[in-house]
Amino acid sequence: MRTLSLVAGLVCLAEVLLDAFQTIILPRRASGRLRVSRLFLTGLWYPTRALAGKLKRSRTRESFLSYFGPLSLLSLVFVWALGLILGFGLIYHGLGSPFADPKSFGLWRTDLYVSGTTLFTLGLGDVVPLSLSARLLVTLEAGIGLAFVAGVIAYLPVLYGAFSRREVSIILLDARAGSPPSAVELLRRHAGSTGESALQTLLVEWERWSAELLESHISYPQLCFFRSQHDNQSWLSALVTMLDACSLLIATVEGEAARQAQLTFIMARHAVLDLAHVLSQDKPEPGPDRFPQENLDAVCRQLAEAGFTLCAGPATLDRVRELRAMYEPEVWQVSRILMQPLPLFYPEANKRSAWGTITRLRSQAEASLHSIPGPEQAPAAIIPVSEETHSF
Repeated sequence: MRTLSLVAGLVCLAEVLLDAFQTIILPRRASGRLRVSRLFLTGLWYPTRALAGKLKRSRTRESFLSYFGPLSLLSLVFVWALGLILGFGLIYHGLGSPFADPKSFGLWRTDLYVSGTTLFTLGLGDVVPLSLSARLLVTLEAGIGLAFVAGVIAYLPVLYGAFSRREVSIILLDARAGSPPSAVELLRRHAGSTGESALQTLLVEWERWSAELLESHISYPQLCFFRSQHDNQSWLSALVTMLDACSLLIATVEGEAARQAQLTFIMARHAVLDLAHVLSQDKPEPGPDRFPQENLDAVCRQLAEAGFTLCAGPATLDRVRELRAMYEPEVWQVSRILMQPLPLFYPEANKRSAWGTITRLRSQAEASLHSIPGPEQAPAAIIPVSEETHSF
């Protein structure tokens, strides 16, 4: 029985330390389906998602799900600590509980008590190790406890720093693609000569944003469960909006922005495919068609009215569908797992926005500029001069 306890303790300790190392320190995708963090997050998320599905109001549901990311992170740290305490406790028990306890001797609760006080470096001194091996293990556990606390302290700022960088670009997208964002609205707001230059700059920024998202969310998958500040925002809808916009630029629009759209599309698709694989090992299945054939004419008409030169033709829809097939199954898979809705290709009808008001006021201002008489037509202004203007 003691041998079994010793082996179980070593296995528990190795599993927890390896999982914590892969999650906190290792700067790449963690491997293994039976990791502590993966099993814990999966086992906690699916009941939470089932409970959230019973909430009828979307705002209440989003508010409820927003607690999962931070709470699961803190709970994971607590699970790691319990695993270390249990592992060392089993090892102490396997060694015969070599401690001098005034109240009891050789009991399981003494081993757990020593493990807990040692891991958190309390140093109470009421239980003393009697053998050399026990003293070495106590010293080793105290060192692991210090390293564990230091790793957790460094781990939290890294996570929240990556979350903040992700959210800044999502918030900025509101002014560029609407709220909630849509691909057609993004292109309409970047029409014209000056808009095309701004569109290329935006695509470059989102190519880098997609790369940063891939790097941070692969290394720290817990960030996928962190919800955005507003209910109509999410990292998934922002990423899919850029993929939709790049698909339209590549398949339907002429201009220099199409080349940068290809680069952004490749990077954003890479992020979607890898994150879908991290969140689920199941084969992705396509969801409902977000861009049926009857809507292609409406989209092309809106883009043409905005000032884009289109590569229209019978094969246009086929090109758009082929591009969308490269990422649609994965984004639907991530959407179902995280309970985050996907964006539309074009904004909702009759939806008022601040952008429309601002555009109208700017058009009125430009029209009034042309009605102002020129300098040769304007009467000379008579400026009264006071005595104070001549004093220096």
